[in-house]
Amino acid sequence: MEYRHLGRAGVKVSAVSLGSWLTYGNSTEEQTAIDCIHRAYEGGINFFDTANAYNRGEAEQVVGRALSSYSRDSYVLATKVFFPMGEGPNDRGLSRKHIMEQCNASLKRLGTDYIDLYQCHRYDPETPIDEVLRALDDLVTQGKILYMGVSEWSTTNIADAIYTAREQNLDKIVSNQPIYNMLNRYIEREIIPLCEREGIGQVVFSPLAQGVLTGKYKPGQQPGSDTRAGNSEINGFMGEMLNDKTLTAVQELQKMAGEGGYKLSQLALAWILRQKNVSSTIIGASRPDQVEENIKAVDIKLSDNDLQRIDAILEGVVHH
Repeated sequence: MEYRHLGRAGVKVSAVSLGSWLTYGNSTEEQTAIDCIHRAYEGGINFFDTANAYNRGEAEQVVGRALSSYSRDSYVLATKVFFPMGEGPNDRGLSRKHIMEQCNASLKRLGTDYIDLYQCHRYDPETPIDEVLRALDDLVTQGKILYMGVSEWSTTNIADAIYTAREQNLDKIVSNQPIYNMLNRYIEREIIPLCEREGIGQVVFSPLAQGVLTGKYKPGQQPGSDTRAGNSEINGFMGEMLNDKTLTAVQELQKMAGEGGYKLSQLALAWILRQKNVSSTIIGASRPDQVEENIKAVDIKLSDNDLQRIDAILEGVVHH
């Protein structure tokens, strides 16, 4: 395993991390989820990401139970706050009230005394940025969280947080969690340059474009009912990628991966890890062997020719 600094922070995280968005506490049986987490830990993954909103706390409980087998100082645990956790007007967002209450609730569900990385799951336009950062800074002072991060914040949102923290002498964010993969590269234009300058690392999700970059969806074929793309409840983000032009290009990428002696999923992860501003890429897994397979991506080093070939294959289908 390769370990990288979390932005400018001193802590190091595994280049491949394990998430729990569409699996744990939901579609994957708990024992399988625990087996995946244990296999990840044994394979050198020390960074585990979840959120309070994933199945309304269920994912945090599963992750907490799985990691209880290990010494707390041997892994880096991340969770998030923002999305609704109840029906009341204060059961959502990034108000000081919601952040404080949800941090305490997450600590209980995770069965731990502190959270390594606490992330604002989205930007809250209804709460002043200084209120958000002050609440997080207080949690750092209390020892309940060690580092602060954000997820899917815009360039302007991140810049505002940087400026406000500097002006008010508050703890600074060290990470941003955006979607990033071969097909979706929007962060390259403005977010990565800003974050490189300010010492903020990317912890990216959906590296395999929700399964599209495994090559299992073929042009001209309907997705199987047992796949994510075939499940209308969880495929809402996939529509724009499930067209014949994109899927044909992906089949070309699969050939390229085969020539190199590895799987397309490994090629997709290696492509992300070539980006120096990426601290870690979050994988999802519903079987322990998927974890093992994905970890091997850290050993693949892509040449400039490889990167140029990938760009040529994907010309016209990439979202910038």
